[in-house]
Amino acid sequence: MDDGPGRERLRFTVLGPVRAWRGATPLAAGSPQQRALLAALLLRGGHTATAPELVDALWGDEPPHAALAALRTYASRLRKALGADADALVSESGGYAIRPVNGRALDLDHDLAEQYAAEAEKARAAGDRRRARELLESALALWDGEPLAGLAGPYAETQRIRLDEWRLSLTETRLELILDAGCHADAVSELTVLTASHPLRERLRELLMLALYRSGRQAEALAVYADTRRLLADELGVDPCASLSDLHQRILRADTDLDAPPATSDDPGSADQVVMRPQQLPATVADFTGRTAFVAELGAQLATAEGSVMAVSALTGIGGVGKTTLAVHVAHTAREHFPDGQLYIDLQGAGHTPCEPEAVLGAFLRSLGTPDSSIPDGLEERAALYRSTLAGRRVLALLDNARDAAQIRPLLPGTEGSAALITSRARMIDLAGAHLIDLDVMSPEEAMSLFTRIVGEERVASERKAVMAVVGACGFLPLAIRIAASRLAARRTWTVSNLARKLADERRRLDELRAGDLAVKATFELGYGQLEPQQARAFRLLGLADGPDISLAAAAAMLDLDADDAEELLESLVDTSLLESAAPGRYRYHDLVRLYARSCAERDEQPPSERTAALSRLLDFYSATAANMYVLERPGDRLVDHREATAYPGLEFADRTTALEWLFSEAGCLLACARQCGGSETLRRAVDLLLLTKDLAESGADALQYEQTNVSLLAAAQEIGDQHAQARIHTALTYSRTLSGRLNEADENAKAAMLLGVAAEDPFSSSYAPNDRAIIANSQHRHADAEAYLRQALIAFREDRNWQSEASALCNLSRVHLDTGRVDSAIQLAEEGIAIYRRVGAKRRLANGMYALALAYTQANRLTEATEQLRAALAIFQDSRQRFWEGMTNFRLAEVDLAARRPAAAANHAEQALAALRGIGGEARRAGVLTTLGRALNDIGHTDRARVCWQEALAIFERVGSPESTAVQALLTPVVVA
Repeated sequence: MDDGPGRERLRFTVLGPVRAWRGATPLAAGSPQQRALLAALLLRGGHTATAPELVDALWGDEPPHAALAALRTYASRLRKALGADADALVSESGGYAIRPVNGRALDLDHDLAEQYAAEAEKARAAGDRRRARELLESALALWDGEPLAGLAGPYAETQRIRLDEWRLSLTETRLELILDAGCHADAVSELTVLTASHPLRERLRELLMLALYRSGRQAEALAVYADTRRLLADELGVDPCASLSDLHQRILRADTDLDAPPATSDDPGSADQVVMRPQQLPATVADFTGRTAFVAELGAQLATAEGSVMAVSALTGIGGVGKTTLAVHVAHTAREHFPDGQLYIDLQGAGHTPCEPEAVLGAFLRSLGTPDSSIPDGLEERAALYRSTLAGRRVLALLDNARDAAQIRPLLPGTEGSAALITSRARMIDLAGAHLIDLDVMSPEEAMSLFTRIVGEERVASERKAVMAVVGACGFLPLAIRIAASRLAARRTWTVSNLARKLADERRRLDELRAGDLAVKATFELGYGQLEPQQARAFRLLGLADGPDISLAAAAAMLDLDADDAEELLESLVDTSLLESAAPGRYRYHDLVRLYARSCAERDEQPPSERTAALSRLLDFYSATAANMYVLERPGDRLVDHREATAYPGLEFADRTTALEWLFSEAGCLLACARQCGGSETLRRAVDLLLLTKDLAESGADALQYEQTNVSLLAAAQEIGDQHAQARIHTALTYSRTLSGRLNEADENAKAAMLLGVAAEDPFSSSYAPNDRAIIANSQHRHADAEAYLRQALIAFREDRNWQSEASALCNLSRVHLDTGRVDSAIQLAEEGIAIYRRVGAKRRLANGMYALALAYTQANRLTEATEQLRAALAIFQDSRQRFWEGMTNFRLAEVDLAARRPAAAANHAEQALAALRGIGGEARRAGVLTTLGRALNDIGHTDRARVCWQEALAIFERVGSPESTAVQALLTPVVVA
């Protein structure tokens, strides 16, 4: 920091090697004894140290004969080193001090750390846990290795112990804040390492127990206590402290108070997990009218959730009756009762594909700040975590458009203080404890009031009779009234009577507006009939797409328009309330409007081939865009050359990051499009789309939907007897099921892909299938089969000039050689694969080559090189969002650390592997990681916790029939010495 022309502050560090700078220029701090003097003066905060005190600090009880002379020499040299700031070293009263010069402050890392720590304590006391954590992280970042590194003398040693203790105390506080923020899974790995480094520090053991318990690992948490009790007895002859013993008892009885505490309103958490107060309610309509009794009734019901049992209210009624509008309005008025946030989801219960509760829970957990790595697989596990996350919080969940009670039961908060507000076309009579409300059409007075608020009193005042005719023709349905009024408001030359006459037309007879879904259809007909031809065409065609919403670019493709024209058209439909703008550049239908739009397409779109053509253009757009993404991710892969031709172009991407953002944000739309394009004319292109987006199979969040879409298309391909499509679907299923650890199923898919690919003369599936079969065979220890398949795959890839896949096969062959003891050739094969990846520029796939080479280096005991390869690969996998490979690479790093006798680091990487592989990778892989974690824990003295890991691994291996159970059983069997 500058303090004037040519003058910069002095900076000093003691939280590491003792150093001095003037601005960015390092100063010569001199010999260790000279630096020890500097440290002694700096740590006195400007106070004078007498000569005897400094002699004692530097030499203790055995000072040299000329100690005072040496002290003066060191002080003189320090002044010389300080140069223009020599006056900072002050001599007074026979001693020395370091003080600011000419009012210019000194920068000392110790002082800055104290300032951060003090501010963190204030922030924590004020309830701002996120700010407190950030400040503590800033303080801890100032440490640069061992404090006062390299300095001898009693004072330096005493201060070093003090500073280490201070750092550890700050670390414990930071970890407490991490647990308070709900990031318990992330804290386990760090706490495991810290307890290994500081085995007698009970507070760290206590935090580790709590982190494990909150991560669902109760047995391990209890084992930590057993390890601690044994260690304290052996080393100190004492029992665990009272707080540790109390935590042990509370874990034994599963004390609910141990669940993660609620987040405060200003605590969004950390960069890894943001503990948020979601504000997801859609905007309430400004012209909400009527329903006064219902608003009061529902508001009173929701208010009962505060301080008592969970409140559940369910609104039922026909489409267009205003269920969602009322629910949103009530939710907004009740927000003060739910300070920890409001969740919202359209469950699409009236559509063909209602939302799965498991997927909704995943979205809710993310909204509440749970990272993907901590979201478990399976409905029951997610529901349990959801309830635990909401424990102690006051949150309102608005579950809109539910199919039935079964769909929403897992989504109910389940704890006092929270509430659920539900809308559905089906009456929730089987939802225990719910407050049920049947919503009917508006009263005539409410209907006229709503119409007037939209159109304006001036236009309505003289035509009250016509207004009543209009709202009566609308069946007093709020949505129908809103559409009619919006059309009139947009046409200044019309009168209410004009609109009334249109509604009196026999094509919109009143009897069509009176009963059930016919009333809804007539309501939509009212708006549709007023559309211009281009608007009507867009409304019809866009309704054909099955996705949850649609982007502007995809809509333009469906309509065969440029983006500007498409946007103008879509925004005009938004103005009519027939289309919603979900976000800038994204559009969606209410599910009932979508059904109506499709009926219009079937009736009015001529010739009928236009419907097929629109979906074909959408499929082409998605496929071409996915191909552009695929090329960036996998240059040199021939899939893009072997896919079916597409007639409509896709988006271009500037970089891999943008391409991946598109893939994951469009996942729901891509899979929906593939599912609905299973007809004979579009099936092959739909299958290609799935192959181009196969990264979704390992994303965790989309893996299940990806596999289900493949299964759906496989049935369609089998029905029409398309061997080419069947082969490619089997290839995609092989990839998906191999990742999830279902190797027998995957092998059946790979076998079918090989046979069908050859029969269909498809170079893609017939070359990929033997490579896939080799991976599976090697995993099942059928090494000879694996090598034969890979030789076959290499011939096919080379004939096809598929260089990236050739590199992949070489790396797979390296693994076979490695597993059969041919280490040197394994290294050579992996290096050949890496060379190809580098030549074609396949950065992402290069990471897989590095992974294979690292395995070979590990077995060759070239551990430093193995670590370098794995760390480089890990960075690429993390950048590419490949959670599966991120987890596997951490697993391999753990194995290398064990081989290098770094058990604490091994435990750290094994914990990170468990977190990344949660919900993906399969049970057998998890068991492998648990086995390695157990070895690491055993080596750092956590023997009871190690046994818990091995017991869980053994149970998994025995359940899946893995031969690795024998090795784990041996680990659990005590060695008997004769």
